[in-house]
Amino acid sequence: MNESNLHNYQHFAVNHILEHPYCGLFLDMGLGKTITTLTAIKKLMYDDLAVSRVLVIAPKRVAEDTWVKESAKWEHTKMFRISKVLGSEKQRKEALRIKADIYVINRENVSWLVAQYASAFPFDMVVIDELSSFKSHKASRFKALRMVRPMIERCIGLTGTPSPNGLIDLWSQLYLLDEGERLGKSIGNYRSTYFKPGRTNGQIVFDYKLQDGGEQRIYERISDICISMKAEDYLELPDKMEQTVEVALPADIKTKYDEFEKEQVLALADEENISAVNAAALSNKLLQFSNGAIYDSDRQVHQIHDIKINALEDIVEAANGQPVLVFYAYKHDLYRIKEKLKSYHPKELLTSSDIDDWNNGKIQVLLTHPASAGHGLNLQKGGHICVWFGLTWSLELYQQACARLYRQGQTKPVVIYHLVASGTMDEDVMTAISGKADKQDALLQAVKARIQKYQK
Repeated sequence: MNESNLHNYQHFAVNHILEHPYCGLFLDMGLGKTITTLTAIKKLMYDDLAVSRVLVIAPKRVAEDTWVKESAKWEHTKMFRISKVLGSEKQRKEALRIKADIYVINRENVSWLVAQYASAFPFDMVVIDELSSFKSHKASRFKALRMVRPMIERCIGLTGTPSPNGLIDLWSQLYLLDEGERLGKSIGNYRSTYFKPGRTNGQIVFDYKLQDGGEQRIYERISDICISMKAEDYLELPDKMEQTVEVALPADIKTKYDEFEKEQVLALADEENISAVNAAALSNKLLQFSNGAIYDSDRQVHQIHDIKINALEDIVEAANGQPVLVFYAYKHDLYRIKEKLKSYHPKELLTSSDIDDWNNGKIQVLLTHPASAGHGLNLQKGGHICVWFGLTWSLELYQQACARLYRQGQTKPVVIYHLVASGTMDEDVMTAISGKADKQDALLQAVKARIQKYQK
């Protein structure tokens, strides 16, 4: 493939990068953010001689696999020398000494990288792949990059979900692009300009709500440097069919679940204010029970039932040899699934070789956690069936994970199964995902509803 194979919208995005030294590409999953950016880098580096050393910051698995492979697939970008700054500290230092055009590092090592160079940061262009992973202004990775941002001539932010938990997340991401020019120099100023306090306890503010007209004003402020594109507007993808498989727990197991839920909920209800952390801990316990096993305080696993495991086996068997991608939630899910489906030789997604084997039809059942496969991985050539064995409250993770199959290059209708244990916390998570609800609000509401139920 060569540059002429790019879509018109990709050429538009390339020109946007060329014309804006710092900008955001909020391109939906599957729209080809990587090759679009590589094409822009090629023009800036080899045609315009405007940049000489590019740093790409990406999720670990994307850094290991996606950028190198995508560059090699296209005639006009395969000349790039790409050095992967990954592995041990010694390996990372060796990778930085290699003469290359593009250096790719995982976001967990951004602070380390900045510490290596301090005031002599050597990259004149930085690409932040999955800009939304810099949504926390308190995170060390944001603080480190903020420190060297004035030394960077060009900064490009790529993401399909810039504000998965609301527009409050946008400030730090935009700051790394324009150093506070559009949304203010501080998070406090941003909040006071566009938001008002939501839930509070005295002087403590738990969350913020948009002021009237705040959303439109934010969009207007960033519209000159950020472009947003939705997949449905530009791609003709096969159908996507989502199916909820309701799994009924046997009466004795359901009774145990109800007792367990009541015990856990009432223990939490003694607290004056339910925090998101406590609500998440409760949710984790109930979701583990739904999946069939729980950890005790010593991290020992106690198996409770095989109902979901059996339902998963039925789906894999019904696939009749077609590959199945399975998203699990907990390590004990992974171990139990491996044991139950051992006749299908299940494989955990760990390396680039696993991705190649899947896309080449060598793996019948591929197991992965949504947080590990959430961004940038191309799995669409290996299959079109995925199963959510354990659900996630995070709409961003859910959408990104499903998009590993439902993306450009997929040729078959994608089938997404959700295993939901009836009458359990699974139902609340499924409702939140289906309604595209805010993760934290949906979680807190589910917990509060249970507290009210048992207090009555």
